Amino acid sequence: MTAIPSRPVVGVLHPGAMGAAVGSALRPRAGAVVWAAAGRSQATSKRAELADLVAVPDVAALARRSDAILSVCPPHAARATAEEVAAALDGTGRSPIYVDANAVSPSTVHAIADRLGPDRVVDGAIIGPPAWERGHTVLWLAGAAAADVAALFAGSPFDARVLGPDLGTASALKACFALQSKALPAIWLEMAAAARGFGVEKELRGELERNGVDFAAALAGAGGGATKAWRWAGEMDEAADAVAAAGLPDGFSRAAAEIYRRLADGRLEP
Repeated sequence: MTAIPSRPVVGVLHPGAMGAAVGSALRPRAGAVVWAAAGRSQATSKRAELADLVAVPDVAALARRSDAILSVCPPHAARATAEEVAAALDGTGRSPIYVDANAVSPSTVHAIADRLGPDRVVDGAIIGPPAWERGHTVLWLAGAAAADVAALFAGSPFDARVLGPDLGTASALKACFALQSKALPAIWLEMAAAARGFGVEKELRGELERNGVDFAAALAGAGGGATKAWRWAGEMDEAADAVAAAGLPDGFSRAAAEIYRRLADGRLEP
């Protein structure tokens, strides 16, 4: 017996660029893919429309209608989003599968599971861009119902892979990956900012290039996340919690979070 019925109603919170791709990927195996329209921007509405998702009034309506819910939101909003769903379900007797597919720490996933039920929560980690074609993006899943969720993505642009039953392992994998994808670029941003502050940016560039490092390309790649810096700050905070829980120094991620906060609010030039 599976945790998710055949042709389920699946709710997606919320259809940003990634959420819209996730929703579209689910449509072939779902009876309907719904999203909560209340308070969402016109851009979100347009993405949902293009992905052929069905609007419902709000999160409460989505929670009560869905057999499975996928949360794809900024990392800092993951707990609040889960709590909003849990509050909507209180007293209804309903317990949909809840997939937290956000870049959060294992401790955040466990806190969500404590509220919604460990056997009803699946820990998810998306590594790659919004997937509209196969071969670029993997969705890692962990938890008691991970295989059932993976089945919803069979044949889709998302390569769904099951890590096992232990909640937190998918988020741990994402946190470790983020040290490469987010923390290392932040070092380039800090290096450039420090060199500018000391008036030695030109000389630093020359020394790096003399040693075979394309400083301009590395900095351009790091600065390319400027529009997402507010989101990456939250991801680095969560990654710091993850490595700290492993008994390792968390300063790399905490410093990266601060770099991205400064980049987001204009205190740091990319």
